[in-house]
Amino acid sequence: MKLLNWEVKLGISLVFLSLVVYLLKFIILGDRDNTYHYVFNSLGFLPINVLLVTLILNKLLTIKSKRERLEKLNMVIGTFFGEVGTELLVYFSNQDPWLDQIRKRLIVRENWSDEEFTSIIHELKNYNYQVEARKIALKDLCRWLTGKRDFLLRLLENPVLLEHESFSELLRAVFHLTEELDRRKDLNSLPDSDLQHIASDINRAYSQLVVQWLYYMQYLKKNYPYLFSFALRTNSFDESASPIVS
Repeated sequence: MKLLNWEVKLGISLVFLSLVVYLLKFIILGDRDNTYHYVFNSLGFLPINVLLVTLILNKLLTIKSKRERLEKLNMVIGTFFGEVGTELLVYFSNQDPWLDQIRKRLIVRENWSDEEFTSIIHELKNYNYQVEARKIALKDLCRWLTGKRDFLLRLLENPVLLEHESFSELLRAVFHLTEELDRRKDLNSLPDSDLQHIASDINRAYSQLVVQWLYYMQYLKKNYPYLFSFALRTNSFDESASPIVS
């Protein structure tokens, strides 16, 4: 016979306890009719009680679970930018001939509101990213990215990222660029047609890096002021930034 699990045992124990309470009430007070009324009144309210507890408790548990998942997700995103994302973003942007057009949008300010973040993110989603592959030391980029391959693979395997499609797309874009570069035997003698293809892969990753970095900065501003402060003081797009607090 299969052993009863703890939920069934708990249910049986609670029902038995209720019966004992009603029995003691009947024995001590001796009022059978009153006991019956009390039992039926309790049973009548039970569905409403279950409904209220289920809705409220479920809502609270859902909110808590969502908050915990968001926290874990942003820890993963923070790890990505600390290990790969920020350095790669700065590297690509330094090869962007039109960077000065958007530089001021990337100098995040401490007093930015959610509306400002939303507006700037929308603007940069529509920016025409134009990094030229021929101006990039592709061999060095390939070596650096392949050195991060295991790290990127572990991030892609993280189930938390299943709930963040746009960041997952960023990881795929970076990983795809890594694979494209790694499969070419001689990155110094690629034809123009292939350089254009590589450029499209670079710009795909670059555009998503910019947007996800801004989302992450917005999250830090809301939840971790001390991390946000450090990010502002080390923002590579701000030529006046310094980690030293003055």
